[in-house]
Amino acid sequence: MTRTPLLRLVAVGALAGLALAACGTSDGEVSSDGSGRAAPPSVDALTTLGDGEGEVNILAWAGYAEDGSTDPAVDWVTPFEEQTGCTANVQVADTSDSMFEKMGTGDFDVVSASGDSSLRMIYAGKVAPVTTDLLTNYGDVPDFQKMQAWNSVDGVAYGMPHGWGAQLLAYRTDVVDPAPDSWAVAFEPDSPYAGKITVYDSATDAIAAAAVYLMSTQPDLGIENPYALDQDQFDAAVALLTAQQPQVASYWASYADAQKALENGSTVVGSTWQIIVNLASADGAPVGSVLPQEGATGWADTWMVDAKAQHPNCAYLWMNWVTSPQVQAQVAEWFGEAPANTLACALTTDPTHCDTYHAEDQAYFDRIWFWSTPQSDCLDGRTDVTCVPYSEWGKAWSTVKNG
Repeated sequence: MTRTPLLRLVAVGALAGLALAACGTSDGEVSSDGSGRAAPPSVDALTTLGDGEGEVNILAWAGYAEDGSTDPAVDWVTPFEEQTGCTANVQVADTSDSMFEKMGTGDFDVVSASGDSSLRMIYAGKVAPVTTDLLTNYGDVPDFQKMQAWNSVDGVAYGMPHGWGAQLLAYRTDVVDPAPDSWAVAFEPDSPYAGKITVYDSATDAIAAAAVYLMSTQPDLGIENPYALDQDQFDAAVALLTAQQPQVASYWASYADAQKALENGSTVVGSTWQIIVNLASADGAPVGSVLPQEGATGWADTWMVDAKAQHPNCAYLWMNWVTSPQVQAQVAEWFGEAPANTLACALTTDPTHCDTYHAEDQAYFDRIWFWSTPQSDCLDGRTDVTCVPYSEWGKAWSTVKNG
């Protein structure tokens, strides 16, 4: 390839202590509203789109708000500024935790949140609901991406879908034979590829991925949602990861590290993104990928408005711009993901891009468990047990990695 896409580095760890509103706690948990279920704080949504305020402060993953400084040919920020009069002040975030910490202060107006932080932001009162009638491209997003657990609560939308992708199983086609169709090659203790397994370094993803596998292999655990684990279910997932740890060659946070390891053969099987496989294959490495029969975890990013946004009109103008078909086509190819606005599929320079990333394939989408923030109030609707909250996931993952 002639250019290297910029991909996020999401290394989820324990949260720093934050002083939040009285209704919240440091990890985005909230007190009960009396119904036995947590309720987000009340935050007003913008109801009428007015003139832009002249600037907008954007907190985004690398590759989501390109202004030509990375590659002169890759620039959708400058045209936005010219057409709206809103100067875009972009800060690139390196983790979901840093996004969580920085939102809710009014320092930023809009954020491209992943599911492992979006729900925390909602429950902590850091982001506002959105008025979908003001989102000009909302109607062009397939229904299967809307009103999901990571971008809505109780029928209220909290953002504009941006793009999504799956955590796939990568494998060296010259080593892994037969081609795998199950996560067993990465989790089972008798895996012939022990010592050359790679795992994505994320508490949310790793523990949920283990839970997805256990849903299939240990149905007696009763796991219905890999982000809603009671203590016994959580302990089983952590035990699976602990048993796997001696077999792991690397825990990767950087897509470039994962790509390099697959290319040089130091890892031969494990979790990956489609773009990593694409880049390795373009370099001539014999690498394939599959969405295993058990399903997989994945990310779905959402543009969300800060509860204290100083420039809410420009924030909406940005969300409308960056989710337009023309810009979505550019972002999806540069970043390496499925665009939320599928009208972009007819505009990508690679006519097969949306086929490769399954952008319009709801059946594929439905096989993915997209990142959601674990809460003590179980996301699967159970009220007779308490689920393990996000803060405990980070602690457990740190212990697993360190052996």
